[in-house]
Amino acid sequence: MNVHHQAGSTAQSESAAEPERSLRVMLYSHDTFGLGHLRRSRALASALTAADPKASAIILTGSPVAGRFTFPERVDHMRLPGVTKLPDGTYVSQTLGLDIDDTTNLRSGLIQTAVEQYEPDLLIVDKEPTGFRGELLPTLEWLEGRDQTRCVLGLRDVLDAPSVLAAEWDRKGAVAATERFYDQIWVYGPRSVYDPTEGLQLSEATRARIYWTGYLRREVIDAADTPDTPYVLITPGGGGDGQAMVSLVLEAYEKDPTLKPDAVLVYGPFLSGEVREAFEARVAKLNGRVTAVGFDAKIEALFAGAEGVVCMGGYNTFCEVLSFDKRAVIVPRTIPRLEQWIRASRAEELGLVRMLDEERDGMTPETMIAFIRGLPSQRKPSHAGANGLLDGLDVVVARAAQLMADK
Repeated sequence: MNVHHQAGSTAQSESAAEPERSLRVMLYSHDTFGLGHLRRSRALASALTAADPKASAIILTGSPVAGRFTFPERVDHMRLPGVTKLPDGTYVSQTLGLDIDDTTNLRSGLIQTAVEQYEPDLLIVDKEPTGFRGELLPTLEWLEGRDQTRCVLGLRDVLDAPSVLAAEWDRKGAVAATERFYDQIWVYGPRSVYDPTEGLQLSEATRARIYWTGYLRREVIDAADTPDTPYVLITPGGGGDGQAMVSLVLEAYEKDPTLKPDAVLVYGPFLSGEVREAFEARVAKLNGRVTAVGFDAKIEALFAGAEGVVCMGGYNTFCEVLSFDKRAVIVPRTIPRLEQWIRASRAEELGLVRMLDEERDGMTPETMIAFIRGLPSQRKPSHAGANGLLDGLDVVVARAAQLMADK
């Protein structure tokens, strides 16, 4: 809030005595399931606080596994009550026995209280301009009357097919919220790869506030033991819908006893229970050719050491493939969104990865065997210019500094 002092020596001495306030960043990640939004927010918070030794950041997240991550110094997180998305696209409260409206109201109140108490200089909202079921709107309206906080909408490189996205944003009032509440829009990808706002009815004035940052480069955060012998990393990301891909990889190794390199399979935190037990039994019969480890927040180290990667097509996994310059086969999901398929097919066109497309290639063990065998001779992403696509974190730090200077 701006306080206007009367001119004079008292005002000057008061302002001189006030210590300069350090930058406070709040990141809202509407995570209801999966890891993507939380991991992206953690990468952004880490970069912003590393660039300014006084800065701090709080991530608001509904992710049920937030507590299993390490966060750097001066970065903390607040867990919002969790919700689960059902196969039909509706949501239920994870644990509280509240209906979804009551849960949303509770989350909304916690968000506004956190913003009022923390008074962030910069609020970065991930993907959903109005938040989960509109839960951010009261906070955005409250902030609108004050000059304390700059609001940024952060979008990943691909959201969904343009016509689907346009209908979704229309239904949620997301275009109007973007026009009204956000100072800037940051797209965490290069314009040359894809425009996630295609099909959205944004005004020219709002489009002028869009900045393409490039992809968010990843580094090894925590050292971890990795195998001494060559291996292919198999990762379904969060794992919630990675069952088909993991099963297909195991089938490839079961069917071809000579298949090399060996594989390290990382179960996502959401690939669990009976499904995982069945996979464990199959892995045990492969005599060490495939080793499996549970969800591990240190996946960057496993990426760094791998000969190649077989993965799904989520945003964070793709950033890791490019950052660690790994030959990759991406097996994208196509439901409930086309996001992963759009990203993987565009990346294949650009020569960055190979895509195993169910329609074109067939989800058969023979196809997977051929793709894994072909990994060592694939070109690395750097050959197709991947290094020039990874400036995202540097651009975000610079854009944030500019926004603060403009305040």
